[in-house]
Amino acid sequence: MLTKEIQRNSVFTVLESGVHDALKIVLPLDYQLLEPRLLEGALKLEFGVLIGITGDVHSRMVLAGVPDVFRSIAGSLYGMALEGDMLASFSGELGNMIAGTFSTMIGNKGIQTAITAPTIMQGDTVLSGYEKAVNIPIDIASFGKLDIFLLLDL
Repeated sequence: MLTKEIQRNSVFTVLESGVHDALKIVLPLDYQLLEPRLLEGALKLEFGVLIGITGDVHSRMVLAGVPDVFRSIAGSLYGMALEGDMLASFSGELGNMIAGTFSTMIGNKGIQTAITAPTIMQGDTVLSGYEKAVNIPIDIASFGKLDIFLLLDL
């Protein structure tokens, strides 16, 4: 029988792999995944998307960055700049596509999940109330940095 710590580490490995797999499918840009790290304390962000994850693993995925990075991604994918409500809508859909693909990828590895509708966060936002948080930074060539946070309740 596995200890709880080994089970947690195994689940984390599958979740991290699911993020990598989802990005390969959803983000057709040159990017580099940087070293994941545990987040200490509350998560503070300026702009982002939160998606709840239910099922075998209860957590939240947050895609966070500055609006200009989301704007650059939208411009690259759609050939036009998005502003205001259209930028927020695009950001929510980008988060939804990443989280949905993530859910499918980890489902293929035996962890069954479902996702909630995206919540857009704008302005100074602080999130807390989770057991562990893992930051997976993404450096997108010539656009800047995005962060995927997995807020875990294992």
